[in-house]
Amino acid sequence: MDSYTFALALGGAGLVAMAATGLAHSGSHEGAGGGGHDSGGHGHLPHGDSAMHTGHAAGAHLPAHAAAHHAGGLKSTLLSLASPRVLFSLLVGFGLTGVAARPLLSGVVLLFVALLGAVVFERALVAPLWRFLFRFASNPATTLEGSLLSEARAASGFDDNGQGLVAVEVDGQIVQCLGTLRDDDRALGVRVRAGDVLRVEQVDAARSRCTVSYVGHGAR
Repeated sequence: MDSYTFALALGGAGLVAMAATGLAHSGSHEGAGGGGHDSGGHGHLPHGDSAMHTGHAAGAHLPAHAAAHHAGGLKSTLLSLASPRVLFSLLVGFGLTGVAARPLLSGVVLLFVALLGAVVFERALVAPLWRFLFRFASNPATTLEGSLLSEARAASGFDDNGQGLVAVEVDGQIVQCLGTLRDDDRALGVRVRAGDVLRVEQVDAARSRCTVSYVGHGAR
């Protein structure tokens, strides 16, 4: 078996295995890292001088940010080349082109044409097809655990035991669960009223409960 046939067989087997595994587990494993909500959307905004300092610092570091952006783009390209899917695709393209062109070419010319065919095969055929296949894979629904350390709202006033209803955003929807004010806030005599801003500190998804800390008054 020559190198072109071997590359074709190895790359083809790898692509088939990756496609089968990816489609089988896309609904349960892929995207797990993005299951939680970005707490940045709920974080505290800087106030007063801190906000001005942040604005000046951002403007002063624009050139550095641009340089980091370009460096990140190069890093992303290099990482994409190291992706198993890309490597398998290049192997298939290399082997397929080499086998097809072998009756007409040989030596260095054949090698160059096979390398060019590998790039064209991956960019023009496999990459678009891969995106098309996985565009139908559903993202797993975010559970209550995804709200950990994010901000929530008190849906009701808390009772003397430091418990009340809390409204939490889960997977783009507002879900209410039983919230318990953490011991430190209760020891300080904090009273939570409807609309107050809270932070989710612990989550018990099985019982739809969470422990929260007091952040501040909500809009009245």
